[in-house]
Amino acid sequence: MSPQKRTIQGQTKNAMPAYKALALLILGAGCFFQSTGLKAQDTHFSQFYMSPLSQNPAMAGAIYDMEALVNYRNQWSSVATPYSTMAASYDMRFYKKKPKKGFWAGGLSFYNDKAGDLQISTTQINLTAAYHVKLNDYNTLGAGLQGGYVWRSMNPGAIKAGDQYNTSTMSYDPSLPTGETFANQAISYPDCGAGVVWAYNNTKGAIKVTDNHELKINIGASIFHPNQPAYSFYNDGEKLYMKYVVHGNALITIPNTNVGLVPGFMYYRQGPAQEIYIGTLVRYKLKQDSKYTGINKGAAISLGAFYRAGDATAVAMLLEIANYAIGISYDVNSSDLRTASQYKGGYEITLRFVNPNPFLYQNSAQSRF
Repeated sequence: MSPQKRTIQGQTKNAMPAYKALALLILGAGCFFQSTGLKAQDTHFSQFYMSPLSQNPAMAGAIYDMEALVNYRNQWSSVATPYSTMAASYDMRFYKKKPKKGFWAGGLSFYNDKAGDLQISTTQINLTAAYHVKLNDYNTLGAGLQGGYVWRSMNPGAIKAGDQYNTSTMSYDPSLPTGETFANQAISYPDCGAGVVWAYNNTKGAIKVTDNHELKINIGASIFHPNQPAYSFYNDGEKLYMKYVVHGNALITIPNTNVGLVPGFMYYRQGPAQEIYIGTLVRYKLKQDSKYTGINKGAAISLGAFYRAGDATAVAMLLEIANYAIGISYDVNSSDLRTASQYKGGYEITLRFVNPNPFLYQNSAQSRF
């Protein structure tokens, strides 16, 4: 009997068919995509699937034993002073042997954003803790908490205001006062977040998974800034809105081929602003790791696009080689700003290292949860 037939016949009642997984993701996305097309103003990553701790604290340890990422984003260079964002995160599980009921995980993340002509800088450091309950061989349900501290600063000297227009010379005069008065040029505050996530992984159960029978899903919800810290440089009492996130990602391989789908969706809501983001990558497995020798390194390449409602389409590529991956994306602007931006949005680069190697041949003996 072929390995493919053994895999299919070996499925238990807990295993999930691929078509149900795709339907589940579509349903999850559809439940939250009924709102109007307001656009979120917060900095975000187009490769949200490569920035897990920024979407949900419960994502710490949800997918891999260990995951380390570095993200860089640059946007609006065609319109004004570029907005640049850099982030890094590390998370891991805390257990030495196969857990029976569940496991702890923790993470550390760093974020820095520099925005526009005013040189507004935001730096944040977070610590994350999560616990994942093992529901059965294939499913876990996790909850996570995140706490951190934020520093924000700006450069008032970089302001160019309408009050600096000299009506006598009919020209801009930087020596004139701007008319702006700031109570603070730098502020800081504590921040926090929490979330839950459900994860399904058929390579962790009793099924002997071959190259083309992988099925991995995670769907979660989170909330950030529940403490609503004071946010304004004017000291006018303005507070940071709470942020709500719903997200989902999957890897659905097509049996008897090297092809798979990597769909995902993300919904943000923060005060009057929101972001709706949905799309998929098409993944082609170039080769599998050697089953015994480990000489050949598994690799896959994924290409696709994600649509951010009313704003942009992000064209993305992901190259995976053994434990390593590099993601590249470019946003094609389609909002009302497209006349000025000439459809140029921003580019993004992500580097990732995970353990264990996701391309290794896995069976029940190798499963760690």
